[in-house]
Order: sequence, then structure tokens, then C-alpha cells
Amino acid sequence: MDQFKGQARLPKFASPKRYDIRLKPDLTTCTFAGSVAIDLDIVENTNFIVLNAADLSINSACVSYASSSKVLQPVKVELVEADEILVLEFAETLPIGIGVLDIVFDGVLNDKMKGFYKSTYEINGEKKNMAVTQFEPADARRCFPCWDEPACKATFKITLEVPAELVALSNMPVIEEKVNGDLKTVSYQETPIMSTYLVAIVVGLFDYVEDHTSDGVKVRVYCQVGKTKQGNFALHVAVKTLELFKGYFAVPYALPKLDMIAIPDFAAGAMENYGLVTYRETALLYDDQHSAAANKQRVATVVAHELAHQWFGNLVTMEWWTHLWLNEGFATWVSYLATDSLFPDWKIWTQFLDECMEGLRLDGLAESHPIEVEINHASEIDEIFDAISYRKGASVIRMLQSYLGAESFQRSLASYIKKHAYSNAKTEDLWAALEEGSGEPVNKLMNSWTRQQGYPVVSVKFKDQKLEFEQSQFLSSGAPGDGQWIVPITLCCCSYNAHKSFLLQTKSETQDVNELLGSCQVESGSSWIKVNVEQTGFYRVKYDEELRARLGYAIEKKYLTETDRFGILDDSFAICMARQQSLTSLLTLMGAYREELEYIVLSNLINISSKVGRIAADATPDLKDDINQFFINLLQFSAEKLGWDPKQGESHLDAMLRGEVLTALARLRHDLTLDEASRRFHAFLEDRNTPLLPPDIRTAAYVAVMQRVTTSNRSDYDSLLQVYRETDLSQEKTRILGSMASCPDPNIILESLNFLLTSEVRSQDAVFGLAVSKEGRETAWAWLKDKWDHITKTWGSGFLLTRFVSMIVSPFASFEKAKEVEEFFASRTKPAIARTLKQSIERVHINANWVQSIQKETKLGEAVKELAFRKY
Repeated sequence: MDQFKGQARLPKFASPKRYDIRLKPDLTTCTFAGSVAIDLDIVENTNFIVLNAADLSINSACVSYASSSKVLQPVKVELVEADEILVLEFAETLPIGIGVLDIVFDGVLNDKMKGFYKSTYEINGEKKNMAVTQFEPADARRCFPCWDEPACKATFKITLEVPAELVALSNMPVIEEKVNGDLKTVSYQETPIMSTYLVAIVVGLFDYVEDHTSDGVKVRVYCQVGKTKQGNFALHVAVKTLELFKGYFAVPYALPKLDMIAIPDFAAGAMENYGLVTYRETALLYDDQHSAAANKQRVATVVAHELAHQWFGNLVTMEWWTHLWLNEGFATWVSYLATDSLFPDWKIWTQFLDECMEGLRLDGLAESHPIEVEINHASEIDEIFDAISYRKGASVIRMLQSYLGAESFQRSLASYIKKHAYSNAKTEDLWAALEEGSGEPVNKLMNSWTRQQGYPVVSVKFKDQKLEFEQSQFLSSGAPGDGQWIVPITLCCCSYNAHKSFLLQTKSETQDVNELLGSCQVESGSSWIKVNVEQTGFYRVKYDEELRARLGYAIEKKYLTETDRFGILDDSFAICMARQQSLTSLLTLMGAYREELEYIVLSNLINISSKVGRIAADATPDLKDDINQFFINLLQFSAEKLGWDPKQGESHLDAMLRGEVLTALARLRHDLTLDEASRRFHAFLEDRNTPLLPPDIRTAAYVAVMQRVTTSNRSDYDSLLQVYRETDLSQEKTRILGSMASCPDPNIILESLNFLLTSEVRSQDAVFGLAVSKEGRETAWAWLKDKWDHITKTWGSGFLLTRFVSMIVSPFASFEKAKEVEEFFASRTKPAIARTLKQSIERVHINANWVQSIQKETKLGEAVKELAFRKY
């Protein structure tokens, strides 16, 4: 049996065609009993059957054949826990052809939010358990023995035996319910052919709201009893999105019903199980009175993302986890397409830049990975559910769609889905469809983006009426990289009408401006050139000094679109961090944004201000107050325009922006903001429905009151905890958790971190409380070390563990701290955190190098003082 240990993939001598699964969960003892009959096609001579199983007790197993009365019993049954495989050895060679493998087993409804697990909820003050499945990426094996690989598609016939009063849901509609005393047996229609990771079961007490699409698909949103009103918005989005995708993919939704359900304990944001999509409450439920505009937007984009998977992932499935990005990158991109169609006034494509930015941030690390990454063992899969698979994946799809054109891209996609429906596909299958549909060399173009890690920075110089372009790999460390890409360059000059594009296929290229852009007068002092128009390309741009100065002028004069203003700022920040541009130069550019009012640009200005402020405080403590004052000045214009109170008929984006601007001013400890926040917070404590503290500014108020909390003056902290304990809205709980550790007092920070480990905080939510203030970094690191054994025991079997490492380690900015982190984890690392740990330590090194670079800037102090006290 040793020959099967340590392998990435199951052997191919048998493949499943159909599963008949019977499960009986016991919600009191949190165990389950089960049996599975698997129709197997045995295609090679073998006396072994090898499939996946984990955390199960195998009671019996046998193989039978319809063609004879023979039943073969295994002579040896071994569950190899390290590799999560079940090996059955038979005394004789198994006959080639179709047989039935019967296995009887038991398992535990675990508390790890994976496999078949328990979630808890309350009905009329009484605590109850529900049973839930979460099988992606490789946890169906914790519920029933199976070929738990995406390419091993089969049909599934599911039967459940559950308490008679509960709702029992699965992928397909119920065909029969038989009540027998306290229990009922529920049988479901057989599924179409699909992968194991998409099988789903939920058993508990729920209410629902219901609607139908125009072609008769029944859509329901299930939630805890008493919360149905909060499901109406997601229901509306789902019905419209199913109709939209039916047209976009030119293939109808394949199942007769779609259920979406809010689960109180859920590790990810949502999961696209075929016909039964599971969500965190924060990603599905929307409360008109207590949810913020940002919550509404999240519900819309997450629902659209999961429903995109019903085609791209469920109907056509990646062949292996190497191609995970095909699922996640595509669903991320197309969720913006759907949301933009439903809510055009949200200008959601401008916010796609956040996805792109997060992808660029992670992929600028030497410890990043290619979009297509080799997966050699199931334990490695969790770590690639990251910004590369989702955000870089979505960004290169957007770049390709922009290059090929929307119509050609859509037509080719529809052809790809029709060709591979109910089957599996690899990245090259998508490229082949797009190449055939567009006539462009898609495979050659895209391999440079998916098979190598990283991306280029394109340096642009203007000289003698010529533009010189040069590409090199961008690394946030400032180190040289050796990658080379086929880069779709777009540029415009002085106007978006003077617009050109070409492919940069070599290290460098010179373009004649007159040939490229006609009559554009680049030599004119006020003229400007913007490369990577509307930020459609996944690369950074570094301009020479003269071109950069002209862009600053164009930003002040609002000649550029908000997406281009965003891109110039983000590229400049990244290039400064990589020590290829001075902090003085970056701060001068930031000054050009002092009258900015667009959500996406200001949101990024706030994020960059926060990072610069943190590093500058480490590098030059004597400049800290002046830098803070500069950032406060930058936000004054927008803060005054937006005010504290919502305005009649204001945009969704202004509602989101108000909260972010006020939260930023609170973190900067702007006295007037702290005073007003305190007034409103205390009015809210008196009356939870006061109009003085609408949901969009609650985070700002919570962060603000925490700035003045100390060990000896802790009443506002205690009041905030009280609000946490009284609310049953998940979005409110996460707002509070995200604010509690923002205070400067180490004792309160430690208390709030310890609170995350109590039973009052669901384990899915603890990571929200890890956002500590600058003063709290050492406290958080000491706490992480002290509690590491407890943390790994609680979160060690899922991706949430990586957040503890990245959020607490990454903000440091000294080589000594990096060494200390390495030494602590030297004997404590495990495959699930190995990549995240390396990335976090690399970020500490980048920060430390940046601190040293800032300390060497000779005229920084003068520049900061001038910017901080400049009168506009």
C-alpha cells in the first residue's frame, strides 16, 4: 500500500460515475452516520481501490457486480490520514467494467468550518446546532469517501434522515419526504454531472423569501428565523443576475432551482455549491436600517460572483487546482460586469481598481507565485485562494477583454462554455477559444502573464519628439527581476481623443510621437502623456521627471479621469516604496489631490496616507506630527463637502466615502473629528435608532472614540462592547471588532485581542479584530506568540490562520523584527502558512529598507513642513 502514499493525485485505474449517498446527522451529539454506493468504472487490472477519505471511521466496504452475484470483500482497509486517502486491497484482481463500491461509515460534525460541520444559532434565546457542508477545495472526503478531485465528475443521488421539524436542503429539489415519528427521510433529484467539491447539504431551522426568473427558475434566500426582510435585496440581485448571465453566456442556468443561504459560521465569504450557494451572513443579508452602503455593495458583488460560478466553475470546471484562477479570476471579473449592469450609478468598474491594486501588491513580492501554480498535495491548495488567483486573475482577464474587444470576447466565451459544458477545462482551452474567436495570438500573449510570476514596470521617457519605453520586472523590494512580458501598451496625449495602442514585445522600444499620436504637441509645457489608459493593463508605469510633473498639473486641473488619477498615484506610491523615487516626490504628488472628491481616488489616497504615515513614523519620529498634519489637510476639502450627515438624494459612492474620510481623520486623531464622533456615539448609546449615527459613519465613530480610551478612562470601550453584545447583525459585530484595537493603549489592545479568543466571537470573525494601531504592534506580536498553540488548534485547518500571520507580522519595519519572526516560526511552520510567512517576512524587509531610504532624504523635513502648513 506504500506505493500510494504521498502522491498528489489519485491513481486512474477506477473512476466514479454515480454516487448514492445516505446521511443521518445527529445535531445533539454532533455526529453523523452514512453510507455511499458508488458506481465505478474499473478500467485497468488492479487489486486496489484508492479514493479520498479523512476524519471518517470506515465500518464496512465491498465491491459487487450486476453481471454476477459475486461480492468482493477487501482483505485490508487502510485510512492514510496524512494523505487523506482510503486504500482497499483485494485478494484477487477486480474485474474490468462497471461495479458498485459500497462503504458504510461514521463521522463527526466538526467545528472547523470545513467538511460536514456544525454551526450554531439561537431561536428565542435557545442555542441550537445546524449541519452545514463546505467542501471546496478538498473536504468532501470529510463527509463521505469519494474521488475528491475536480476532474472526477459524477452524478449524485442524496438522501437525508433528519429531525422532522427542520429544513433540509441540498443541490437539487426535494422529490419525496417521508415522516416517521421524530425523523423524516428526504430524497432529492439526482444532480447533473458535477465535481465533489460542489455537493452541498444544510440542515437547520430557516425562513426564506422566494421569487422566480422570467424562464421559471425558482430562487430562494434562506436565513435565520426572523431575518427574512434582510434577504430581499440579495433575492432581487440573484434573479436579475441569473437572467443576465443566461444572455451573456448564451446558455441557460442548468438546474431547476437556486437556493442561497446565510450561515452563521462560515470561513470564506461564500461558496458556489451547485444550486445551493452558502454565504456568510455579511455577504448575503442587508438591513435597510443598520447596514451601510458598503455592505449593500458587497452583497451585490458576492452574489454576482457566486452565480457566475454556476457556469464558470460548476458547468465547466477546472481540470485541477493549478487552474483555480480560471474559476476565481473569471468569476471576480464577471461579477463587476453584472453589478455594473444592475447598478450603473455605483460606477463599480472604477472600484475594480481595488482588485487590480491588491493583485499588484502581492505580485510585487519575490515570494509571490504564478497564476498557474503547481499543486503537489491537497495541503497546498488553501494558500492559492489569494489575490493572485482572484485579483491578478481578474485583472489579466480584463486586460485581455480590453485588448480583444467586448463583443469578440463574449462570443468566444459562449463558445468555450458550450464546448466544455459538464466537463473540465484547462487554461489553454480558454485561450484556444478566444484565439479562434478573435484571430489574435492569445496563447502567446497570455502565457507570459499566467505562467510566470510578477509583472513589468514600464519606464517612459520623452526625448527629441520620441517616447522611449522600457520594461523590467517590478519588485517592491527594488531588486532587479528577470521577467519579460508581451505588454498591451495604451497611451493618450493631452486628450482622450489622441489615443493609441501597441504591443511591447521586447525589453525596450522607441516610438515616434508624431506617428503615434499625430498632432499632439508634447513639447508644450502644459501637455501631458498618460500610459496605461484607464488602468486596463496589469503593470505599473514609471515616468521621467518632466512627464511626472506634467501629470501632477493635469491632476490638479482635473484633465484626467478618476481611474487614471488613481493609477498615477498608486504607481507612484509603489515606485517610492521600491526606493526608485523619493518620498518628497510622492508627497508633492499627493498634494495635487487636495481637492479630490471621487470615491475610488480618495479611498486610495487614504490607504496610501496610512501606510506612508506608519513607515514615516518609524523613519523620522520628529516629522510624525507634520506628516499627520499634511494628511489631515489633504482630507479637509472632502470632509467639509461631505459633512457628517447624509444628504437627500446623494450617491451611493458619497455615502461610502463619508465613512472612509471620517474614519481616516479619526485614525489621524484630528481633534474636531474625535469631538463630533464622541457626541454622536453617546447619542447612539441613548437611542440605537438616532439619525445622528447612520450605519455609514458608525465605523468612523467607533474608531474615533477608541482613540481616547485608556486603562483609566475605559467607559467608551465598555460601551462599545455592550453594543457588540446587544446586536444580532453580523455586519455591526464586524464593524465593532475592526475598531476595538485601534486605540493607542497597549493594555486595552491586549484585552481586545484576548476578547477575540472568547466564545463571544465566532471563529470566522476573529481576524477582523487584528487591525491594531501603530502603538499596538508589539503587543499584538507578543500576544500572537503567547497564544500561538491555541490559535493553531482553533484555526489551523483552514486559510484563516494565514490572516493571523500576515496581519500581525507584515506592518513591522525593522530587520531585527524580521529575524525575530523567522526564529519564532523556525520550529512552528506548517505547509498551510509557509508561503504567507515568507511573504510577510519579505514585507517587513521591504518596510525596513524603505525606512532606511527615507532617513537618507536630505530635504524631506523642509518639504514636509512646507506641505503641512501650505495655504491653498
